[in-house]
Amino acid sequence: MKSLVIIGGGAAGLMAAVSAGKAGQKDIILIEKNERPARKVMITGKGRCNVTNNSDIDTHLKNAIHNGRFMYSAYTKFGSKDTMRFFEEAGVPLKTERGNRVFPESDKAVSITDALVREAKKYSKIVHDTVKSVAVSENGFTVISKKGKTAATAVIIATGGNYYSLTGSTGDGYKMAKALGHSITDLSPSLIGLYCRENFCSALAGLTLKNISFSLMEEGRKKPVYKDTGEMLFTHNGISGPLVLTASALMKKGKKYSVLIDLKPGLDENALNKRVLRDFAEFSNKDFKNALQKLLPLSLIPVVIKLSAIKEDTKVNQITAKERENLCKVIKGFRLDITGTEDPDRAVVTRGGVSVKEINPATMESKIIKGLFFAGEVIDVDALTGGFNLQIAFSSGNLAGISAAKYIIEKDTIGE
Repeated sequence: MKSLVIIGGGAAGLMAAVSAGKAGQKDIILIEKNERPARKVMITGKGRCNVTNNSDIDTHLKNAIHNGRFMYSAYTKFGSKDTMRFFEEAGVPLKTERGNRVFPESDKAVSITDALVREAKKYSKIVHDTVKSVAVSENGFTVISKKGKTAATAVIIATGGNYYSLTGSTGDGYKMAKALGHSITDLSPSLIGLYCRENFCSALAGLTLKNISFSLMEEGRKKPVYKDTGEMLFTHNGISGPLVLTASALMKKGKKYSVLIDLKPGLDENALNKRVLRDFAEFSNKDFKNALQKLLPLSLIPVVIKLSAIKEDTKVNQITAKERENLCKVIKGFRLDITGTEDPDRAVVTRGGVSVKEINPATMESKIIKGLFFAGEVIDVDALTGGFNLQIAFSSGNLAGISAAKYIIEKDTIGE
């Protein structure tokens, strides 16, 4: 019996095991270094697991911002509808939320990981071991691990990225691929929190701003690099949350960026001015610092007051029209200067990886070595938030599994 060895038990590797088994491959060994597979899946969507995005292929291609076109064949063979069907047939009811984000009805990522592992175990033997290297042998490959050597007719490398080492993503697959003659593009963190120059961020840590308009501005450009409405939060050193993670994926090395936040996007400046006037009329005899609680979160008020340059103990009925105009400008254009990203090991995904120029997009097979396949984050493809990265893993894993099974069956048939 000719065997398939899958290195990595994350979303891509587990899906590869299922698809290879369904395609007729009998001897499948999946090697995962963590005691529990799919640890990174457990933390996606704040522990709820944003399993995919319920949208068409064009939307997925658009949101796969680096080498998205490479994924076209994989998407056509296994898209978001297929992913949803897979999990629902595996006993996990799903729901679609804002932005077409798909979650398990349980709101627990463990529902997804348990189903993935359960399905993979139907077709493969999951071994807890650490692979050190892969060598080409006379009959295929020799997978060398801490526990020994395993012969394989075909190998799928699905080891994940270079960040979030707590989940086992430590860049092992890049080393294996490079040793086998593949090129690795520059690696950098993506979907990550941002550090800001402003010291007041630490005082606002934990504050979540909802329904704000968020614009990422690049120095020297008038139009935003990215603009959307949604949610963000302050951290001790800067900002994070869905809007921020997406913005981070669009930032380029060597460029300077700032963020402009419209705290009241539903009101233009004229309407906001009228709203402020109504609040001031209600609190006409109070100090300025006590007149904004209906307009802004309490912890944000001291910061906005300082930025407005209005003294906090000024009586509201003494604030001038010019000062009120300045206040509205601060609320409509709350600025933060970006100084960098947080600890790279906190990045949700890795930008960069095995060059797509060296992988056949129709099969996920190496163009350099026959019988070697890649799947998931180890490939130089990444996407924005919203379930798009997990779909890359599922689609590429499915295609790699099917292609590897076909390769082995054909090799067995002709007796090579």
